[in-house]
Amino acid sequence: MPTPEQKPPAEMLMDAVMPFGDHLEELRKRMIFSILGVLPILIIAVSFSRVLLGFVIDPVEQALRNADLNAQLIQTSPIETFMTALKLAVVVTILVGSPWILFQGWLFVAPGLHKNERRFVYILLPLSAILTTTAIVFLYKLLLPIVLAFFIAFGTSVSGPEIITAPVPEGTVFPSVPSLTADPETIIPGQIWYNADRKEWRLATIGAEEGSVDVLSAPMTKSTGILQQYRVAEYTKMFLSLALAFSLGFQTPVVVLLLGWVGLIEPTNLLKYRKQVAMGSVVAGAILTPADPLSMLLLAGPLYILFEFGVLLHRVLPAERVSKGFGRTQSKEGPDAGDE
Repeated sequence: MPTPEQKPPAEMLMDAVMPFGDHLEELRKRMIFSILGVLPILIIAVSFSRVLLGFVIDPVEQALRNADLNAQLIQTSPIETFMTALKLAVVVTILVGSPWILFQGWLFVAPGLHKNERRFVYILLPLSAILTTTAIVFLYKLLLPIVLAFFIAFGTSVSGPEIITAPVPEGTVFPSVPSLTADPETIIPGQIWYNADRKEWRLATIGAEEGSVDVLSAPMTKSTGILQQYRVAEYTKMFLSLALAFSLGFQTPVVVLLLGWVGLIEPTNLLKYRKQVAMGSVVAGAILTPADPLSMLLLAGPLYILFEFGVLLHRVLPAERVSKGFGRTQSKEGPDAGDE
């Protein structure tokens, strides 16, 4: 019986290849590990779903306050807020658990790659994660307040019916209600006041429990033609759509780098077509964002900047340099030559 050293090359290759059934078993194991890994994240996300929802709706509430409007969202079905919070918890679970899922996918495919091929993944995966995080921060801190302020201001600029004035009948007495910037520290049933910070009428009533006081409120708004009260589900849907659009758009450097590495494009040659790339960024912004010019332009600008960043990365990290281990001496023996 021949020893391993005496086996023909073809037979040695067959010994090194994992049977198809083993591939399926390994894939099944990695999928189970992925689910088990994200399950605790899902439980925690659902437990803090109210906090997550409050974090998401905080920008629109702040934008409404800045416009001197009542900052209350509405729900139009009994389960709307609950289902929205649950959906948000699932999205957060996917985002937070994606590194673990990608790691399990990496453990599945890594044995079939040479070490010099793995180096490309070691660059692309962290870069993609950093760009995704940057996209969410950019959306939440910069773009979303600008977009919300623009549309809220546009809505309040639409004038309503003309207000008619007339002489007041003799003997008319106008009631006087205090306008406060905060609720009184001591509240007595029957008191009524206007909370200028919350833009609400507030009325103190006897509570259900003995000795307790409840405060009822009625939101007030400017006298314009459009009452701006946003649904929780619709606003959250818009936020998640923008988050997905920006997360995809911010992957431009990864796409440019990958296409440059495989030789499909030469990024430096694309610099001759900057105008066409800028137009393509505008088109991508129109496709990825809701149908409004402001969101489109606020995404198109970063897309073009990220394209230039991708070209710069390709110059700094060409495929040859990454494959050789950034200049390390290679040995010509074996498929993993130059990897140690």
